[in-house]
Amino acid sequence: MPIAQLISPQALDQRRSQSGIVILDCRFALEDPDYGQRSYAEGHIAGAWFADLERDLSGPVTKGVTGRHPLPEPAALIERLKAWGLDNDSEVVLYDDGPGAYAARAWWLLAWLGKRDGVSILDGGLKAWHAAGLPLSLDPPQNGRGTFSGAPDASLLIDAQALQQRLGEPAMTLLDARALPRFKGEVEPIDPIAGHIPGAQCAAFTNNLGADGRFLPAEQLKQRFVEKLGERSPTELVAYCGSGVTACHNLFALCLAGYPLGRLYAGSWSEWINDPQRPLAVGD
Repeated sequence: MPIAQLISPQALDQRRSQSGIVILDCRFALEDPDYGQRSYAEGHIAGAWFADLERDLSGPVTKGVTGRHPLPEPAALIERLKAWGLDNDSEVVLYDDGPGAYAARAWWLLAWLGKRDGVSILDGGLKAWHAAGLPLSLDPPQNGRGTFSGAPDASLLIDAQALQQRLGEPAMTLLDARALPRFKGEVEPIDPIAGHIPGAQCAAFTNNLGADGRFLPAEQLKQRFVEKLGERSPTELVAYCGSGVTACHNLFALCLAGYPLGRLYAGSWSEWINDPQRPLAVGD
């Protein structure tokens, strides 16, 4: 079974009442951290639990050391997943408002802990759910406590020191998921320093989607990443972004296109710039 899977609103509507399914609402807004919880309380897909990016899908921030969304402690995340009813063989569906960035972060975390079968992202998110005329619920989910047991896979990560040592290696493909103006350093609305990691290519995560907000077909995604990889092996690919969230969208899209799961630089730009000894680049 492919590690990256999409599910349509219609298919989810048919399956959401079946046993063994865990649905996570991953809505979030960087400019309004309470947006997700508030929106969930106003209506969510029936049976869904709320997974908050900062409280559940990230660990504590250490100013001047970590990025803005460091990875959660594995034990804490596993405990949270069990509280949401997750078993090792559960079917999992993840959604956010539509672009899929926060759902993809949850997808990557599950893969990191070893849960790589039966995990889908709702294609088009709640925007597509609404477009399909499907209802929301105010009722709390009813899943019992789960028995999930997982362990983090260090091979899916690269840290800042290892990445810095590899800069300039011709075999590595380094993809930055932020929009082109941020990549070039022309604007920086979030972090105190603008630019990108030297040698990176801009691969804005929004370009994984069509005009309807759904993921592009696999063949189109493959063509997009063929142009980024060139002759380099996909096993040497590293993804990053501003804080380790939208990079997961690129990793998910790569898997949809048939590539193996690449590595994540989880600290990303917001961690990289904490050390003035790390090199920076601007422009193309």
